[in-house]
Amino acid sequence: MARTKEFDPEAALQSALELFWQRGFEATSMSDLVEHLGIGRASIYATFGSKHELYLKALDRYQESCDPRLVRELSQPGPALPAVRAVVRRFAAESVDADGRLRGCFVVNTATELAPHDPAAARRVEHSWDHIETLLHSALVRAQAQGELGEDRDPRALARVLLVLMQGMRVVGKASADPARLRDAAEQALTLLD
Repeated sequence: MARTKEFDPEAALQSALELFWQRGFEATSMSDLVEHLGIGRASIYATFGSKHELYLKALDRYQESCDPRLVRELSQPGPALPAVRAVVRRFAAESVDADGRLRGCFVVNTATELAPHDPAAARRVEHSWDHIETLLHSALVRAQAQGELGEDRDPRALARVLLVLMQGMRVVGKASADPARLRDAAEQALTLLD
């Protein structure tokens, strides 16, 4: 008779996500995962595969949890530019963690640690950034159609500027606890939408 799992795989995946997000891939050992998840090494391998596979599953989970909020914010009916501005400002505010952990964005952390030499991680990072750019682009096209954004503006180029700014704020926020630096950068970038 097959043995049933004595742990909740969804809770274990969430716990792994938090540990990887805090420490990164390389700095998290299998022993760290065993201790943090409270399950045996064999159970981790049987349920999630290798440490790398577990990391990628955690990254997928992170993206799944972030995407619906961004979709909701950028595709709400009515004026589009206020929603775009609110998202950029939210990214600036969230980039400096209120409790001082400075852990950054899990996708950005992956981009800087793994993407340069890990094709599977790089694909996930690109997918995330493509998705954010598409959402921003769609909102800016809508803003232009509604007369909020000048006809001489390029919604695709503006979406890319905002994407790069937003991801850059996550990097700066990981290493700096100065919210004014990020807030000022966000406000200056938003003048491009005027």
